[in-house]
Amino acid sequence: MITEDIRQRFVSVVIAARVGDAMGTPTEGLTVEEIDAQYGWVTDFEGDGTDDSLMATILAETLKRTEGRASSDDWAVDILRNRPEIKLKKDKFFVSVIQLVEKLNIGYRPSTVAVGNMASSSSAMCIWPVALANAAQPFEAGKQAYELARLIHVNDVDHCTDAAAVLAASIAAALRPGTSVTEAIEAGLAVIRPQSGSVFKRVLMDAIDLAAAAESFDQFRSEYHARFSRPEMCDSLETVPAALAIAILANGNVQTAVEYGANFGGDTDTIASMVGALCGALDPSIPSAWLETLGPEAVGSAEGVADDLLTTARARVASRFRGLETAKNMLGSL
Repeated sequence: MITEDIRQRFVSVVIAARVGDAMGTPTEGLTVEEIDAQYGWVTDFEGDGTDDSLMATILAETLKRTEGRASSDDWAVDILRNRPEIKLKKDKFFVSVIQLVEKLNIGYRPSTVAVGNMASSSSAMCIWPVALANAAQPFEAGKQAYELARLIHVNDVDHCTDAAAVLAASIAAALRPGTSVTEAIEAGLAVIRPQSGSVFKRVLMDAIDLAAAAESFDQFRSEYHARFSRPEMCDSLETVPAALAIAILANGNVQTAVEYGANFGGDTDTIASMVGALCGALDPSIPSAWLETLGPEAVGSAEGVADDLLTTARARVASRFRGLETAKNMLGSL
């Protein structure tokens, strides 16, 4: 049944994002040469994610609480509510998130807490719940992602909001059965702001071209780092184009994509998590070995998040239809 297929895709997104986060953790911050020397090729993992997964879970809670209508102010409420847990794990969080939490705690308005933040992947790395809440609606996913990402990135680093929007829209499109990886990414590209998003779009298009021309993952990985590495490895101008290009290289296969991300070098946990979310939507065939490593409790947790977001997505669509019907009746026949 279509409904069961969609549910499995939702579950696959959550699990693949969390596994990618966990699998990429040991190699985070390492160069390609260091990964090769210390690990060879990483295929296993422990746990079910780090800060990427925790921030995504908080965002999923916000979407559930607001029936999918979450704004950056709404997300700020739940981030602040989770401050004790974030403080306990503060060594796992990028400085921008810690600073954001403390600003909120002393009374800064959510619209001001991002001022001064560095470029990072802190919004893109956890944006996949927005895609699920707006399943098969890439434009709506991108629009909401732009709004939410402004809680962390504004002004001279607002290319990070473009990255979050493109990723959310790509995953939302990928949830449509029969969608190819290139079609999903094309849907993501369509939501980029025409002028303000030009910096991110140019890098993403160049990364896609590089992936298309590469004869192997090793060649792509080497040439990508030579051309696109940023001063801060977690800059979404480096991580998100890498994740989307890796999805193309893996032809949407979720296991291949996550392993590519975990062995890519740089911000590997974030790259593997993001490409896991995208390819989890495209390819819901989660490896049994992943499920065994996660265990029943972690799998149950992922299924719970997926089911909550599926309920949210259904409610959001129903609300939009009611609104459209009201507008149609008010305006007359179309």
